[in-house]
Amino acid sequence: MLRINSGELGILQGQEMIVTDFDTSGPFWTDTGNREIRMHVDFAERFLRPPVVQLAVTMWDLDAERNQRGDLRPEHVTAAGFDIVFHTWGDTRIARMRVGWTAIGALPDEHDFIL
Repeated sequence: MLRINSGELGILQGQEMIVTDFDTSGPFWTDTGNREIRMHVDFAERFLRPPVVQLAVTMWDLDAERNQRGDLRPEHVTAAGFDIVFHTWGDTRIARMRVGWTAIGALPDEHDFIL
């Protein structure tokens, strides 16, 4: 459980287009096997400590004749940002994918010492 002892709670949201491989004939559309993409997101404002980050696929364009496999997760969450990581495998073909994110955590106030 994340306990928030700060006087203020911050919520940031955003969306990132992480795959556009149909337009570029990129590996998520043309290749098979293990494929991974990482995208770093910087928060518009810094949290007091690493927040909780939730990800959701907000748009996908997949090949309907192939298996649809994927693993989406946040990694390296800090008070300043995080990485979106998406991994697929086998014969899955992804033309486009957009990911929405929400970060929730304590905000610093003027009395907090932040490095």
